[in-house]
Amino acid sequence: MEQLSVLATRKRSSVARLTKSSKILKVIIHAIQEKKGENIIAMDLRKIPEAVADFFIICQGSSSPQVKAISDSIEMEVKKECEEMPYRQEGRSALQWVLIDYVNVVVHVMQPETRKFYKLEEMWSDAEVTEHKG
Repeated sequence: MEQLSVLATRKRSSVARLTKSSKILKVIIHAIQEKKGENIIAMDLRKIPEAVADFFIICQGSSSPQVKAISDSIEMEVKKECEEMPYRQEGRSALQWVLIDYVNVVVHVMQPETRKFYKLEEMWSDAEVTEHKG
């Protein structure tokens, strides 16, 4: 009987994780839109075994100040609405590509040239993609 209780606990935690990720996704998309981020996509990576997260959100800003504004907005809104701080972040010094890692959700805020060069959408082409208006 103990094994069944473990399974029940696992199921609830994955549902809780999905609900939490959904809320963070919505807050991140809204924060990007507030700062006029462009070409916003959400990639569902849950069916890809080698994926490092459940979701990627990719967007772009047209300049370093806009990339900074979008990144700051994401962190501020997620902290306020979800009480979450990023596990890790990178790229704040150059502002060509800022990565904000919320473990299950990873955000990529890029300048257009950087996005074209790295082609993350092509690397993870097996993912289900949802486009969001900027």
